[in-house]
Parts: sequence; structure tokens; C-alpha cells
Amino acid sequence: MNDSIILIEKFNNTEIEKNLVWLSPPKEWKLNYKDSNLVIKTDKQTDFWQKTHYGFQADNGHFLYCEVEGDFRVTTKVKSNPENRYDQAGLMVRFSSDTWLKTSVEYIPDDNSKLGVVVTNQGYSDWSSQEFLEEQSSLYYRITRREDNYYVDYSLNGMSWSQIRIAHLAEKTESIMVGIYACSPQGEGYEAEFDFIKIENITNDTKVYS
Repeated sequence: MNDSIILIEKFNNTEIEKNLVWLSPPKEWKLNYKDSNLVIKTDKQTDFWQKTHYGFQADNGHFLYCEVEGDFRVTTKVKSNPENRYDQAGLMVRFSSDTWLKTSVEYIPDDNSKLGVVVTNQGYSDWSSQEFLEEQSSLYYRITRREDNYYVDYSLNGMSWSQIRIAHLAEKTESIMVGIYACSPQGEGYEAEFDFIKIENITNDTKVYS
């Protein structure tokens, strides 16, 4: 394996890579190793959000992660079959319930869905979003960490990337949880299919946008 690769999981074996751990595992999920994907079926009223605007706190979304130290880049491809308002699936990096970042398309059934990033610092979340007019059934996401800065991008084809956000996370510990997530703040039964998780070490020479 390339020395720069921390983890690559293509979901093409009978078991998930041993370094991947669940936070709030869904009641229903399956590993389709013959088709090389992981299907997460979300539980009802699952979300990651802290305090701001809506007046509630939720920290029970489904998150499959490994612990990483240093600078890295994490990439995934997800196919969505949303049913309920705000159904979402994508990438997440997390220090604690008070400090984390997630990126996804949030489904809006009667309007344009929202591509965005939620950044949570010191127990308060903010959501930056943009209307997403593309076909959202399959989408690539990546997050690049350089020191305390996080660069969030998406792609339709896995080759040409567009910036969504640059953000800062305030917490400082040696390791951070890095992986894929899915949740359904309102309904249930949303299915998200992940094709892979790839986590790489990066160096000062690595281009943030490439």
C-alpha cells in the first residue's frame, strides 16, 4: 500500500475494515461486498446539530470513522435515495460533540436541495449552503485538513473539484475522528450507498486544490 494511504475501504470484502468504528450505528445497514458498497438506512430523527437557530441539540446521526492524526485528505462517493426533508449523507470530521464539521446535500422535497457544510465550534453550529441544481443521486465529497484549517470540496465525477467552504475548528487534540455519515432529522428509511472511504496523509507540498 502507498505510504501516504492511511485507510482505503472499498466495501468489497465480507467485513468492514477493522479500524472503522461506528458512532450511533443505524439499526439497518448492509455491506454489499459483491457490488462494493455500504448501504446505510437511517433511523428516524437522527441528526448532528448544536443549539443555533433551531433551539435544539442533536448528536445521534450515524457516523462510521477511524481516528487520524496530522494533516489528511478524506474522500468518498455516495449515492442518495432521499425520501424526507433534510435527509443527508456525506463526510464528517469530529473532535467531540461540541467541535465537528460535516458536508452533504440536504434534501428539500418541494424546492432545490442544499449543498453545504455545517461547522460546529464551542457547542454552536452554523450552516453555509447553496442551492444544488445538479442531479444528486451520485456525488463525491472530500475534506482536506492542513493544521487547524479544513477545505471542503465536491465533485460530480471525482476528477474536477469545486470548493464549498474553508473553515477552522477550534479544538486541539492529537487525533480526530474522520469518516462518512448519514442521518434523517425528520423521517426515516433514507438509504445512502457509499462506494468507498479513502484517507490519505498530506504534506506541505500537497496542493489543496488538485
